[in-house]
Amino acid sequence: MENNLTDRDFWKSFWESKKDLIFHIRPDYVFGDILGKLIAENGLKNAIELGGFPGYYSIYLKKYKRIDTTLFDYYIHQGLIKQLLEKNGLKEGDINIIEADLFKYTPKEKYDMVLSFGLIEHFSDTKAIIETHLQFLKPGGILFITLPNFTGVNGWIQRKFDLDNYNKHNIDSMNPTMLAETCKQLGLKNVESYYHGRFTVWLENSGEKSAMAKTVTKAVWWAGKIATKIVPVESKALSPYIILKAQL
Repeated sequence: MENNLTDRDFWKSFWESKKDLIFHIRPDYVFGDILGKLIAENGLKNAIELGGFPGYYSIYLKKYKRIDTTLFDYYIHQGLIKQLLEKNGLKEGDINIIEADLFKYTPKEKYDMVLSFGLIEHFSDTKAIIETHLQFLKPGGILFITLPNFTGVNGWIQRKFDLDNYNKHNIDSMNPTMLAETCKQLGLKNVESYYHGRFTVWLENSGEKSAMAKTVTKAVWWAGKIATKIVPVESKALSPYIILKAQL
C-alpha cells in the first residue's frame, strides 16, 4: 500500500525518542471500560492489536480481561516489550508477537476482536487501511479503532507547535460520519463512531519544544479543563479522540 504517511524509520525514531515508555498499566487505562463491556457482551476470547508497539493494550487485555492477545507491528523492540511485561507482572510469551509488514502479511488465524489505537490516521486511504483490519477478523467479530482528533483545539496546537507531526496524520480521516459510512460500505454492522473524551491537548516530546510552545499549550490545557468542568461535553472542538466500533 503506497498511502502510508510514515515509514519504519519514522517509527523507530519515534519510539527511541520517547521517555517513560515503561510503566504500570492501571485497571482504568483509557478505553478500558469500553473494551471490557465489548468483551463481556460478546464473549470475546482473543484479540489482535495492530500497529500497537510497545503493546499497552495487548498487555492490558491479557492482564485485566484474561483474553489471549497478539501484538502486531512493523517495528518491534523485544527488550522494551520484555521490560513492559515485567513491569506489569507478566513474562515473555504471555502475549504473542508478530513483526511484519501489515500489507504483505497473510494472517494465519482470525480473531474475535481486532484493535488499533492511533494507526489508521497515518494512511491517506482510510477505507483501504480499515479493510486491511478485516482480514484478521472472524465473522461476527468486533472491530475497535481509535484515533486522535486533530480537527479542533488540539489540532490547532499541533499545527502551531509541531507541524511535522501534524503532517504525518491524515486529518480527513478524523471524521466520525465518514468512518461510519466507510464501515457500512465494507459490509460491517452495528457501527458506532463518535468523539470521545473530555478536553485535553498535548505535544509529542514536549520537553524538547520551545518555552513558548510549552507555555501556550499549558495555558490552553488549563483553560479547556476549567471550561469543560463546568460544561462536560464531548465534541469535535474539544474531545481528544474518535472511537469507531463495528461488527463483521
